[in-house]
Amino acid sequence: MSKHTAFWEDLSRDLQDPEFLRDYVVESMRISTIDSVVNAIDDAREAAGLSKAELARAIQKEPATIRRLLSSESANPTLGTLAEVAAVLGLRITVEPIPEAERGQITQPLLEGRAADPMKLAEHLEELRRPRTRLPA
Repeated sequence: MSKHTAFWEDLSRDLQDPEFLRDYVVESMRISTIDSVVNAIDDAREAAGLSKAELARAIQKEPATIRRLLSSESANPTLGTLAEVAAVLGLRITVEPIPEAERGQITQPLLEGRAADPMKLAEHLEELRRPRTRLPA
């Protein structure tokens, strides 16, 4: 990622606005978290040998619901739906602390409404938002 493009310079400047910074950090964490949970659920589904339709039947939903959940780039599932699907797969959704090394890059800007290094924050959030490569089944 080039630090010298107009996009990154504009984003770094925008992150100096406390309201924009908070919105951008929260949205980045939302995207990263949903992506991680949905991928873990889909990996568990594949490991269990269940089709998306079988998973849908187990929670009494239409197969399209599960297809959208596991295939959509813009999935925004409810926690209830994730918990239901996870339970079918023998999983539980939990909350875990952000690693200490990352906490200063996420939590402090949210609390303070500013980042010591907006470019570094932008790069870190971009890394979080980047879809994870899934291992082949």
